[in-house]
This record gives sequence, C-alpha cells and structure tokens, in this order.
Amino acid sequence: MDTLPVTARADLTDAQWAVLEPLLPKGKKPGRPPKWGKRQLIDGIRWRIRVGSPWRDVPAQYGSWRTVYGLYRRWQRDGTWARILTGLQARADAAGLITWDVSVDSTIARAHQHAAGAPKKGIYRRNHPAGLPASSRPTTRWDARAAAGLPSCTWAVSRAASRCRS
Repeated sequence: MDTLPVTARADLTDAQWAVLEPLLPKGKKPGRPPKWGKRQLIDGIRWRIRVGSPWRDVPAQYGSWRTVYGLYRRWQRDGTWARILTGLQARADAAGLITWDVSVDSTIARAHQHAAGAPKKGIYRRNHPAGLPASSRPTTRWDARAAAGLPSCTWAVSRAASRCRS
C-alpha cells in the first residue's frame, strides 16, 4: 500500500512564494546551476521544522537532507533568516496586519525576593556598639583564631606546630 503524499499540503503557495522570493539572497557563484531550487529546499526546511523529525528524515522530494540542512545552517549563521523575518514583519506592518501591543501579566513576571528588598533570612546581623567601627566584611573563624592568638593555618594538627605561625 502506498503512502499518501501529505508533505505537499503544507508547502508554500504561489502567492506566499511571490512575497518571499524577493527577500531571499541572490546566488553569487557563476557556474553550474544548483540541482535543487530554493523553493524546494525552503519547503524541506519548513517540513522539518513543522514535523520535528531528524534532518535525515526529510522527504527526498525536497532534495537531499544534507542540502536542506546545509542551506538552513548557512542562512542561520549569516543572518539571512533574521533578515527574512524582518522583511516580512515590515511588509505586514505596512499593510496594518500587525498590532504591536505588549501585555505583561504580573502573575507570571514576578521579581525575585532579593530584588524586592525582602529581609535576608538566616543571616544574623548584630548591632555594633556606638563608637566602634563596623567591619566591612563578616568575621571568619580564621579571624577569630588570630584575634585569640591561636594558629591561623588550616594544616592538620600534627603539622601545626612546625608550619603555623602563632
């Protein structure tokens, strides 16, 4: 039993191609013409993006999967897809087909608790007596040991006597 040709129903129409074709880059290389047309390759790219299949599963009617993937990656790297999107948006905006309203739902876009000035939890900050300068950094256990006159190195106890200063 033959499979149904379901790939052609989502291909570009002639009207869509007439809008898209002027936005495509022109070929610069002289020589042998390409084996596959840009319309076929773009239809293959659109098929792959729509279906979500691996590149190797692109139907042969759109060209070799390597050629379809190569065109997609080349245009992605050089910014052609972004230029095509910008051109299509400009055309649709000029025709009044795009409404540029922005709506932000505050139940979704919330600030982080630290950004809102919430009190820090788990950090004990004692008040400094008047007249004494407040330290600009927290006291570590090494600072406390040095203030008490104890060795301040992190070596093992057996090596502490020979390597640490008091």
